Amino acid sequence: MGAFSLLPSVPATTRSLVPSAFRWSASPLNSAATAVPRRGLPPSRRRFLLGRLQSNIADRDGMAQMPLEQSEIIFLGTGTSEGIPRVSCLTNQLKTCGVCSKATEPGNKNRRLNTSILIRYTNSIGRFNILIDAGKFFYHSALRWFPSFGMRTIDAVAITHSHADAIGGLDDLRDWTNNVQPHIPIYVARRDFEVMKKTHYYLVDTSVVLPGAAVSALQFNLIEEEPFFVHNLKITPLPVWHGHGYRSLGFRFGDICYISDVSDIPEETYELLKDCELLILDALRPDRSSPTHFGLPRALEEVRKIQPRRTLFTGMMHLMDHDKVNEQLSKLMETEGLDVQLSYDGLRVPVSL
Repeated sequence: MGAFSLLPSVPATTRSLVPSAFRWSASPLNSAATAVPRRGLPPSRRRFLLGRLQSNIADRDGMAQMPLEQSEIIFLGTGTSEGIPRVSCLTNQLKTCGVCSKATEPGNKNRRLNTSILIRYTNSIGRFNILIDAGKFFYHSALRWFPSFGMRTIDAVAITHSHADAIGGLDDLRDWTNNVQPHIPIYVARRDFEVMKKTHYYLVDTSVVLPGAAVSALQFNLIEEEPFFVHNLKITPLPVWHGHGYRSLGFRFGDICYISDVSDIPEETYELLKDCELLILDALRPDRSSPTHFGLPRALEEVRKIQPRRTLFTGMMHLMDHDKVNEQLSKLMETEGLDVQLSYDGLRVPVSL
């Protein structure tokens, strides 16, 4: 199967509502024929220690290539909606922002774009690039990391929610659908698709586009809060609250749980987080939570409750100095046995899926 072939996971019930514009899935997949068998043995602590070692090696040499058979997670962005550094900090002549100043330095880990990861998934069919969110800085993230890590196609995009830092880059996908592949499947909840009908109406209904004008060719697949499959990778939505009354999704794939935008976790979602090996979790600021995001103290409370083997925090604002906070977090391994650290843009973590 080609890297940009029509997804084999699109169910037979899918019907085209707008030709060549989007696809609508009446229900998520539940066919046992496409299920991915679980591995015989549970992942070991040793594998994650090896993964950390490999991540550190990749950190020293950004051009290092993973073995072709190795799946991995690539952090395309680990910051807030406005990104780091902030223009307002760099232009403030009365007060120097230490984190934003550091973020102007080449290669500094405090430089953060919109929160997003790419699952580089390898199975018996081939290797696939599954993107989670394409925010308003997606072009800059892709420009930095796609050439560096030898990535070209985008085989699917899963959307957590419909804020600009998650969907603002959908228009930039035209570079791929014009020059690399004929279309990109988008997996999105109905509530967020309704927002896209307004914010990206010309991508949903391409009949409004003037002849000769090229826009992103996207196939929209509606998902419920039930597992679905992308290139035989089972993805389980993790419903959370992102502010009062606003539903967002995390995603679980294999034993990896990703929750980027969260202010509270419903009790039923904890069941979906059991036996999590790697937790990637929202942690906005060092002192407290906001109405829409976990702060570091609350995020640590959740880590203690969920008990993953390893946690990487994401979505950090400019109050979170990468080296200083990580130095503090490293002490929790000694005192509590908590393996917790801040992630950073360009971090690569080898995983087994």
